[in-house]
Amino acid sequence: MSDAHPRHDQHRGLRGRLAGLFSSPPSQPQNHQSNEQVAKLMEELGKERDLKETYKARLESTQGYLRFCLEVAQEHGFLHLISDSAQQQQQQHSPHRDAEAEPGTTAGDDDVEEDEPAETPRPPCDPYLAATRDLAVQHGWSAAPDEIELHEVIGRGTTADIYRATWRGLEVAVKWVRLEFFASNPSAEAFFAQEADLLSRQRHPHVLRLMGACLRPPESSFLVTELLSGATLGEWLHGGRERRPRASSSPPPPPLVDRVSRALEIALAMRHLHEQTPRVVHRDLKPSNVLLDDELRARVTDFGHARFLPDGKEALTGETGTYVYMAPEVIRCEPYTEKCDVYSFGVVLNELITAEHPYVDTSYGPSKVNSNVDYANKQ
Repeated sequence: MSDAHPRHDQHRGLRGRLAGLFSSPPSQPQNHQSNEQVAKLMEELGKERDLKETYKARLESTQGYLRFCLEVAQEHGFLHLISDSAQQQQQQHSPHRDAEAEPGTTAGDDDVEEDEPAETPRPPCDPYLAATRDLAVQHGWSAAPDEIELHEVIGRGTTADIYRATWRGLEVAVKWVRLEFFASNPSAEAFFAQEADLLSRQRHPHVLRLMGACLRPPESSFLVTELLSGATLGEWLHGGRERRPRASSSPPPPPLVDRVSRALEIALAMRHLHEQTPRVVHRDLKPSNVLLDDELRARVTDFGHARFLPDGKEALTGETGTYVYMAPEVIRCEPYTEKCDVYSFGVVLNELITAEHPYVDTSYGPSKVNSNVDYANKQ
């Protein structure tokens, strides 16, 4: 929010420059250079408008998530932790607190050595994270950093690295969240806790299984899962081929019966998620988020964008996922439900049946794809 005034001044400056150009006397001919300048200013003004709409949508998404956190806290019985923490912070900053100490002393003198500097207290962690950490300890899936032996990196995401590792004598995969994710996102602890909580509830043959988790952000935050072959659905289907039409010389795709079998397995996994209470919305279903095991059975993975949708809550908002597989209402930051996963599955299903990348015969960008899909839906 710190750059709100500069952006406003920049936006006002663009309007002033446009007004100056259009208020010139009619007798002055508009040369080619001024036309280009007008076009450039109009383009900048359009970008500012788009940016304003994006910030507005993200603000609404954050507000919706905060409301959801309070609902989860109330549902699981730890809402009092939030209110107690707020009261403690208010008391610590109360101007009447020091007045209660004896004259000539300061609060806490008995606990601090005269020659030792006071230790800076670590800020309290997110209440949802604290509750999930306690849950992990109670149910035996809490992992300590010294239990993990990391090996090579087998995958990289936007917020985490995936390692092949050894944990308690088992070969596992470890999703280690990077430090910068917590530094750049004030809600990162809650998001990470929700991913761990959500995965800990899943017991389905086509959903990646969580084996353990370490919830000690920012230094030690990782999920321990089963180790699969490492091949994604996209790699299996396209053989590493880039987004272009399949040439006649390209290796043939896997048999159609196998491709349909993978689609059925993904559908079973998504039905399992949507039938839970509260419902689970994945929000980023795509071939690179589906792994295959040694027997080529599918596992839906990467629940970093997944969210609970409690009963009585009709829709989520906010733009998240991958544009090609994203439902139009999600791209437009309109309310949506778990049906956005159904749309993503439809794109994946078409990709499996045709063995071609989505929209491979076009050069459309995300906005063009979205507008065309939206137009088709209205027909």
